[in-house]
Amino acid sequence: MFEPDRYLANTHQVENQAGALENYNLFTSDQALSQACKPFTREQQSLLAHKGKHWGTSLHLQLGHLANQHKPTFSSHNRFGERVDLVEFHPSYHQLMAESVATGLHALPWQKSAPTNGHQLRTALYYCHAQVEAGHGCPITMTFAAYPTLGKQPDVAARWLPLLTSNHYDGSNHHWARKAGVTLGMAMTEKQGGSDVRANTTTAQPLGQRGGGELYALVGHKYFVSAPMSDAFLTLAQTAEGLSCFLVPRWREDGTKNPLQIQQLKQKMGNASNASCETELRGAHGWLIGDEGRGIANILEMVALTRFDCMVGSAAGQRAATALAIHHCQHRSAFGAQLVDHPLMTRVLADLALESEASLALTWRMSQALDKPHCEHSQALLRIGTAVGKYWICKRTPGHAYEAMECIGGMGVMETGPMARLYREAPINAIWEGSGNVQCLDLLRVLQKHPECLEALHMELTEAASRLPALAPHITQLTKAMANEPAQNARHIMALLALCLQTAALVALGSPCAEVFYKARLSPDASTLAHQGLYGALPQGLDAKAVVARAAPLR
Repeated sequence: MFEPDRYLANTHQVENQAGALENYNLFTSDQALSQACKPFTREQQSLLAHKGKHWGTSLHLQLGHLANQHKPTFSSHNRFGERVDLVEFHPSYHQLMAESVATGLHALPWQKSAPTNGHQLRTALYYCHAQVEAGHGCPITMTFAAYPTLGKQPDVAARWLPLLTSNHYDGSNHHWARKAGVTLGMAMTEKQGGSDVRANTTTAQPLGQRGGGELYALVGHKYFVSAPMSDAFLTLAQTAEGLSCFLVPRWREDGTKNPLQIQQLKQKMGNASNASCETELRGAHGWLIGDEGRGIANILEMVALTRFDCMVGSAAGQRAATALAIHHCQHRSAFGAQLVDHPLMTRVLADLALESEASLALTWRMSQALDKPHCEHSQALLRIGTAVGKYWICKRTPGHAYEAMECIGGMGVMETGPMARLYREAPINAIWEGSGNVQCLDLLRVLQKHPECLEALHMELTEAASRLPALAPHITQLTKAMANEPAQNARHIMALLALCLQTAALVALGSPCAEVFYKARLSPDASTLAHQGLYGALPQGLDAKAVVARAAPLR
């Protein structure tokens, strides 16, 4: 006799699913990163392997999901009617922050015990942890980047830098002097100006004497303030001498709340775990950093470092997306074979992997330059390479995330998995810290005013061409393009510069993908589709399977 109750909820078995990419080592499973770190000491290698394993666990990866699922909330007043300007975060956010600070991602190169390769070590660590969650990296980056600017004002630096370089995280709403460690934010842009900070209208008047290290009262507004629960903010305001830089704390010296008043939190499409807000300064106290009228000059080093971290973050996003796509295709079958073994899919995955490794290579080259502050060649290359990398790597990331999402298919679109978050995050770094056209203007300024940067660039590319001769004609092409109306061709120059520098960086690292990347992006056989930002149209004859195997997160 037919018994229908026996078949309830027994309609099928779940099979042919990739499962979550978790409980793997973010460092040791990444051949490109491991190769870049070969010169590191045994202790540094052990640190990276330890952190890579811990950060790749399901429990730690879950923190990234929770921090974005439970967005920050804002309360202007407490239940007694007192103004508090309190932004509260899910515990997962604080756990991520505490882990990053304890590891030194906010200050490692500036600490007394920092190794000579401190920027490279920090870059490797940051690159791994950014794959877990990107939003909390904003206050980590701003704290890291604030160090050189604060150093321009010795009396302020003496009080704040020991707290900034501490590996102790304290996310409480307390006066900075009561804490063992602090984080810093930025408050630069305003409604009417955006990237044009010279149009700022916020004013600052001295409370006593004028000059560096003195207290001023700031009145005005800021349209974007990231991480408003930071302990202080580097802020631009107009003085009698022009645009100037200030350190504005959340609490005044006397223990009262500084009137840095939050109007509302931004409703962002990405970077959801990190709060951004609109703020009014209603007589907020701040210490002048450096001389009046030198605000832009005094904050330039900070901006250069935040732009570098945009490169790291976007490269990390590409690595995470590549790993997820390959993992899915290795464990999912269709049309009689594993997806990874279908020739069309193999070429798409290989192309994604090439993009990811080239982004890491260029970022790594800039980290090496950061570790040589007294080398003229390195500093000249850094000045031009950061603008190029910030432009190219960050701009390529949204298309890269989309293609990886398509490799995963419908599962990639689901908010319950990490791919949708990576996709929403992908455009952020291209827009923040100076959009594409701003980077192009910066490149044009360098071309016009700093010939030593062109010399450094030529040396870098010529060295690579000695090992990969096919690169030589592109150096000539670049020279002609930069001499022929560069203002109109800035984006074309940026793209060609980026591809040449990425190829050179891969060559310098001894990557087996260097020549493959050149052929895929610069050779006469390279498809126009690749230049349009589409993936998978690789030239014939490339070993796509080998590229995918090198980038696979699990073997």
